[in-house]
Amino acid sequence: MNRGFYTILAAQFFSALADNALLFAAIALLKQENAPGWHTPVLQQSFIISFIVLAPFVGAFADSLPKGRVMFISNAIKMLGCLAMLFGVDPLFAYGLVGFGAAAYSPAKYGILTEYLPPEKLVLANSWMEGLTVAAIILGAVLSGILISPSIADAMLHWWDVPFIDTGIDTAPELAITIVLGLYLVAAIFNLYIPTLPIDHKPFRRNPVFLIKEFAHCFKLLWKDPLGQVSLAVTTLFWGAGATLRLLVLTWAAVALHYDMSSAAKLTAWVAVGIAIGAILAARMVKLDHAVKVLPVGIGMGLLVLVMTPVTSPLLATLLLIGIGAMGGFFVVPMNALLQHRGHLLMGAGSSIAVQNFNENISIFLMLGIYALMAKLDFSIYTINIVFGLLMAGIMSLLYKKHGHDQDTGLT
Repeated sequence: MNRGFYTILAAQFFSALADNALLFAAIALLKQENAPGWHTPVLQQSFIISFIVLAPFVGAFADSLPKGRVMFISNAIKMLGCLAMLFGVDPLFAYGLVGFGAAAYSPAKYGILTEYLPPEKLVLANSWMEGLTVAAIILGAVLSGILISPSIADAMLHWWDVPFIDTGIDTAPELAITIVLGLYLVAAIFNLYIPTLPIDHKPFRRNPVFLIKEFAHCFKLLWKDPLGQVSLAVTTLFWGAGATLRLLVLTWAAVALHYDMSSAAKLTAWVAVGIAIGAILAARMVKLDHAVKVLPVGIGMGLLVLVMTPVTSPLLATLLLIGIGAMGGFFVVPMNALLQHRGHLLMGAGSSIAVQNFNENISIFLMLGIYALMAKLDFSIYTINIVFGLLMAGIMSLLYKKHGHDQDTGLT
């Protein structure tokens, strides 16, 4: 790996760090404005919706320009979202603008790996990317928690004051958003130093109707390709399950471990730690041409979720969540690499990742809907846990039965 690769990683780390810190800062801003409680989940939905609505366009956009330039433009859009919050725009709209930038950023950040690196290094590169993203998730939550803490925020706001100049930054959420804005700026600076690569798959036209048809074509093409199908199905299932697992752990920790919301939220970080461990192990142990062989680990992850049901010890709970995360990281990193490689061969990396994002975010909506329905019907958290674990293990078993012997990745 050379300097260009580490520049890509640095840009991704600071952008992801800002993304995750901004979520908590935006929630704090809503509370400061006495917004209704239902605005918090809507805030997250306003971010995610761009990944679904813009899917037909962002892949073509990412493939039509050098990826580093696309990442720079995307971070600039995120910075506009931060500025909109600071200037009093409704946080739901402003955070949606940040989601717009994130939707455009995602195909570029992964697509550049397939253009910049040979196929045999993609699993290693993805493990670095996923590991740093997980670190950004953990550090982003910690950073925002520190910044919106009254004692720390008051001291920083006093330091922030400039004689004879009214910065307009008077509260802890505004301070946090301003620092997040600075993180996006750092990421944008790194974007400028990303190596410029040839454009492999420039679209013939930029007409919206054409792009929607092109996206539909890419969608069908990737689902019809055997290896594209299995890698897309696995990553879609994983991220839908991951979003649901976050809520499940919060409720389960309150019932089984008698944790308050703050302690339960901290407990979810151990899943992220496990994902990082699994990503590192995948980089060392899994080659791209054997990526499909990790599917049984996904089955094991679903079964391990079932083990949560009788656990009442905080130590066992921590170890269990690390184990679940590690198994998830171990099977999703090779699947990500395989999907990028197949997508790059079939249609262009940016377009294939746009299809991936579309499917993953639809999955998040559907799986959260199933969770919400069971909760509304007063299912116990233990029943929901069992259904969730069996659903994941069952789907992974079907995928392994159908694709367990698919090994032609197109490397040769």
